[in-house]
Amino acid sequence: MTQSQFGNGAGDALADAPQPGPIVADDGLADDSAPDAGLDQVADRVSELEREITAERDKNLRLAAEFDNFRKRMVRQAIEAEGRGQADLVKAILDPLDDIARFAHVDPLVTDSATLVEGVDMVEKKLAKSLRAAGLEVVNPLGERFDPSLHEAVATEPATEPEYDGTVARVYQAGYTFKGQLLRPARVAVAQFPGAH
Repeated sequence: MTQSQFGNGAGDALADAPQPGPIVADDGLADDSAPDAGLDQVADRVSELEREITAERDKNLRLAAEFDNFRKRMVRQAIEAEGRGQADLVKAILDPLDDIARFAHVDPLVTDSATLVEGVDMVEKKLAKSLRAAGLEVVNPLGERFDPSLHEAVATEPATEPEYDGTVARVYQAGYTFKGQLLRPARVAVAQFPGAH
């Protein structure tokens, strides 16, 4: 074999082999656009989250303001309703008040006592009727079982029979409830049978 035969083969093999490119140090900064793109994505996400937080804060502030307005409206309506209720009650007793005023100014020299008593009795009944219509109930428990939720015991009296033990023997002052709410308990004496306690 001649050298030219070998030389041509080796040269062809070298020519076919991949040629190395320029030597570059791998310091992670070869592509400057990649980190900037990541930072831009993070910045965009932070901006988006800040917008969401601002929107939620605004929403919460609006809800708080709406609730405060609702609370004020409810308080105002309750006060107005209470005022209307009081006005209705006062309106219900205006007629009896007029009657009382008439009887308060009669001339005692020309009016006999029987007429005055009848007039006061009439006014009392009219006033009681108006107040009952408004929801007032009289608590007059004579002969009933003593009930501490409605009665106030201020004295005791001896009971003549065992079955009367614990009942109301005397009512010193009637009590009142208004639409189921106790305004004043009845002041009573409670019967006690000797030896029952």
